[in-house]
Amino acid sequence: MGRRRSPSITPYFRSDNMSEEILISVTPRETRVALLEGGVLQEIYVERTRRRGLVGNLYKGKVTRVLPGMQAAFVEAGLTRTAFLHASDVAKAAGAGEPADVRALLHEGQELLVQVLKDPLGSKGARLTTRISIPSRYLVYMPHGSGIGLSTRLTEEVERARLKELLEGFAPELAPGGYIARTAAEGAEPEALRADMLFLNRLWDSIRVQAEAAPSGALVHEDLPLALRILRDVSGERVKSVQVDSAETAARMRQFAAMFMPALVGRIEEYKGERPIFEQHAIEEEIGRALERKVPLKSGGHLVIDQTESMTTIDVNTGAYVGHKTLEDTIVKTNLEAAQTIARQLRLRNLGGIIILDFIDMTEESHKQAVLTALQQALAQDHAKTQVSAVSALGLVEMTRKRTRESLEHVLCEPCPTCQGRRTVKSAETVCYDVFRELLRASRQTEAQELRVLAAQEVVDLLLDEEAQALAEVSVRAGRTIRLQAEALYTQEQFDVVPI
Repeated sequence: MGRRRSPSITPYFRSDNMSEEILISVTPRETRVALLEGGVLQEIYVERTRRRGLVGNLYKGKVTRVLPGMQAAFVEAGLTRTAFLHASDVAKAAGAGEPADVRALLHEGQELLVQVLKDPLGSKGARLTTRISIPSRYLVYMPHGSGIGLSTRLTEEVERARLKELLEGFAPELAPGGYIARTAAEGAEPEALRADMLFLNRLWDSIRVQAEAAPSGALVHEDLPLALRILRDVSGERVKSVQVDSAETAARMRQFAAMFMPALVGRIEEYKGERPIFEQHAIEEEIGRALERKVPLKSGGHLVIDQTESMTTIDVNTGAYVGHKTLEDTIVKTNLEAAQTIARQLRLRNLGGIIILDFIDMTEESHKQAVLTALQQALAQDHAKTQVSAVSALGLVEMTRKRTRESLEHVLCEPCPTCQGRRTVKSAETVCYDVFRELLRASRQTEAQELRVLAAQEVVDLLLDEEAQALAEVSVRAGRTIRLQAEALYTQEQFDVVPI
């Protein structure tokens, strides 16, 4: 395999013919998905059996407290923390006018069907809505909505008009509600769109019946697992290949694709290489770099990314880059390169909420606008919604990125116990999954019948307790006896797998 270009120096402006590759790594209790565009890693998704994402799930909730001052309510939905429902997210009766007071919409003890808008983040509970939306391959159905909407990523006017006419023609024969055509609907056959609408109607009927019979706090409908969800949500025509290192998962994905996206079936391959799939494509290295605070730039400059609960700050520095012309020329080139790298890092690390960008100070207004334009062009490729303000008097750019799930750092790491939480280290859970991957890798490279894991006490304890079943599954897959040994001098992130 040829050497890959450094991801921090590659331009990321998406062209219409840029292909996407999907790599899927499956280990017991964890699935990881890497999305590559033009051969460069852009996004990472991690789903663990113990902590599956909740976004899109439907629950039978009960209002426990109404907060008039915040125009919101707390809802008990069977989650680990009480969830939050704002008045603006409550579906009102058809024909309702101005926003109603929360006390007119909700009352304590009220039961209602709610959907998770945002996963719990940090100390905050999940955010809920009663404006239910149910996605399929081509459409999103809103039982409490009305009319036909179109994804903003559908830009061709002729195609927009075609889709709207088709969906408006099908809608009268179906249950009331609204529909949104997703990006994947572009070029879809009329019968495929109608079949999607019928499927969504049947699914909603089933959900309603289950919701009526379910007790408070019950899960009524769960979204697809990550491997199938990624197929549903990507644009099929752009996907060049899907490689997955699990025969069972590959079979499930082909079955799902055969039902909803037949053209993709032939592109789903089981990866059978000797090296782990993420290692083969240098994804493990990329993940490691995405957890670092400092991001190098080709020019010699670098970014410094600091993530807190309230916001993320990104500082741009020239570093060793001195340029060949004027100081202003050096600064502008560094800022332009930084703008592209920032857009990629936001996607790769899944950073959301308020983001403050501290570009190097520029004197010319035209230079400031050029950097801002480069940033907006690079962000246009992002699947998450972003908003960018102008350069402030202090030379800062304020922006927001929609956040629906935890950042990569929050998923993989935890506050460092040595520095009282000022930085993070990989959590014991994450290290367990690293151990599983290393065990499977070692089993393919040695004839030894026993593999010994040397790790910190916290990791060994977790492997013997909550991850014991997963460890047993790995032992069966590896065909080896696995023994654990706690090492007092190892940090939580350190471990070794030794053939015996």
